[in-house]
Amino acid sequence: MQAGYASGLLLLCPLGDIFKRRTFVLSLVFFTATMWLGLCLTNSFSVFVGISFITALTTVTPQLMLPLVGDLAPPNRRATCLAIVSSGLLLGLLIARLLSGILTQYTTWRTIYWFSFGVQYLIFILLYFFMPDYPSTNPGSFNYFFHLLSIIRLLFKHPLLVQASLIGFCTSTIFTSYWTTLTFLLSSPPYSFSPVPIGLFALIGIVTFILGPIYSRIIIDKFIPLFSVILGLLYCFIGVVIGTYTGEFTLAGPILQAIFMDLGIQTAQIANRSAIYGIDPKARNRVNTAYMLMVFSGQLTGTAVGNRLYARGGWVVSGSAGVGFVGLGLGLCFLRGPWEKGWVGWGGGWGIRRRDLRVGGVVEKRGVGERGGENVHAGAGAGNRVLEMGDGERHGEVGVVPCRVSSIRES
Repeated sequence: MQAGYASGLLLLCPLGDIFKRRTFVLSLVFFTATMWLGLCLTNSFSVFVGISFITALTTVTPQLMLPLVGDLAPPNRRATCLAIVSSGLLLGLLIARLLSGILTQYTTWRTIYWFSFGVQYLIFILLYFFMPDYPSTNPGSFNYFFHLLSIIRLLFKHPLLVQASLIGFCTSTIFTSYWTTLTFLLSSPPYSFSPVPIGLFALIGIVTFILGPIYSRIIIDKFIPLFSVILGLLYCFIGVVIGTYTGEFTLAGPILQAIFMDLGIQTAQIANRSAIYGIDPKARNRVNTAYMLMVFSGQLTGTAVGNRLYARGGWVVSGSAGVGFVGLGLGLCFLRGPWEKGWVGWGGGWGIRRRDLRVGGVVEKRGVGERGGENVHAGAGAGNRVLEMGDGERHGEVGVVPCRVSSIRES
């Protein structure tokens, strides 16, 4: 399934820049739900593996929703809106872990698949009735292989995307390593927990994810993304250190690690997405594809490294690797400053306050023309002023700020 999901990220997500999102999302959800029926019924292992690959390939709809939020949300509220969607996504992962632990304790594995089958059709029905249609950001430009190759071009063209992607790799590595090895720790002495209490550990992160949008409104939307990323990595560092070196003799260690780590990872990922979605408004799905491929690679790395190190040296050794990955992420943050246009350096200053959303006390609300193929400068005229964005936004995105003619002369 991991290979299928990676293939879906690479092959299907870039199509979000070409197709209308409603039709595309509904088609993927319906196809996945229908194919899932085969997983519920088959008795052949080879058929099960084949269908698992296909369904994993098409379960990339959450990664189509996040760039859509980038299209719809104004820059000064983008992080808050992304936090709402990201919280739902992460809550789904944790609740799935909780439910799987409970259901496997009392029922067979097929019950989980039947439950998932029903939930997916429920999602399809809700989306069919409530999801509006949105125009393509690149109407009439269907060149599939060009769009795939343009992902590589985006990586070479935008240092911000590479920096954010590598940091995302580091944060996702510690996330999957922790949740994979936590099961081994809690099922072994001195804890020796059954699957149900282990699954209940997922509840720890729920409060963090619920408060995520509020935190994003107060911190991430007010400051430059890099500042929030550094804060997030510091939270992760505190959590990983506490959990790694106290987890073998007190349950408080893994609990505190989960709280700090979930807060830190969510902060860093929301800030990263808020930054990279301003790179190229017409290529947000491809930008998200590049970012998520690195995040997914980090998840695979965290699972593999965590399992291997735990088998060799136990909880402390695997956790120490997590400390190293957090340190690597912090190093990547300090290689390139928030206002730097090049690959390395701190050109443009050290300021952490956002410069891109406020002119003369008037907060900018981005024009929506980019969603419908309209000229984003269309609102510029008498009494309006075209405002270039700051870091991330300055790579092509503009907004219109209402202001008086006198204020234009003064500036």
